[in-house]
Amino acid sequence: MLTQRFLFEPIHKPFLLNPPPSKTQSFQQHRVWNKTVTIKSAITELGGELQLPPNAVRRKRDPQWRGGFSLGIDLGMARTGLALTKGFNIRPLTVLELRGQKLELRIISIAEQQEADEFIIGLPRSSDGKETPQSNIVRSVAGRLAVRAAERGWRVYLQDEHGTTTEAVDRMINMGLSKSSQQKKLDAYAAMMVLERYLSTSGQGTELVLPKNHELQEKLRRGPPKDADFFSDED
Repeated sequence: MLTQRFLFEPIHKPFLLNPPPSKTQSFQQHRVWNKTVTIKSAITELGGELQLPPNAVRRKRDPQWRGGFSLGIDLGMARTGLALTKGFNIRPLTVLELRGQKLELRIISIAEQQEADEFIIGLPRSSDGKETPQSNIVRSVAGRLAVRAAERGWRVYLQDEHGTTTEAVDRMINMGLSKSSQQKKLDAYAAMMVLERYLSTSGQGTELVLPKNHELQEKLRRGPPKDADFFSDED
């Protein structure tokens, strides 16, 4: 499983992973599931033609672009919060008390029900921007989910979630939710904060979780089947 962190070019430029200027140039490495692969290998495998911008980037480029629902995920040790964005409308969805394969399958099922085609998963970071021990767990789950998602042409991205739990609590307090409601809905609201941050930055700095399997990569490039009644001919 390969992850690539993208700091996007200005919005009018094409979103591409361009081949490096020199074959001898060193490349940043990312560790996933105790395996290390390089961005260079991804460029080689995909022929330098990877074009998988998050929905927020597509929407920023073309305000008339329709579709592209996003499922926000706040992964926890015992509880996982989900939120949904359709366009710029974001709402908390649900909290799942599942783990492992049951959790992954349930997330996929909800995405199908909600017609989402990308997952925005909160990645824990400390106040100085460094990853935490929990980050490794999140990356592992994201990697497994990315394989299941790619089968359907869906994409998985990681988004810095530092501070989103505090933001979620503040939001619920401002809304006047009771203590008991806050406890029940905290994870879903935290997932909503992840989505709000993702949209507010137009998807910049997100990290694509890319399966190493070539067939899955091809499915990602093709994307999910399009609904003729929903998508315009230009998409």
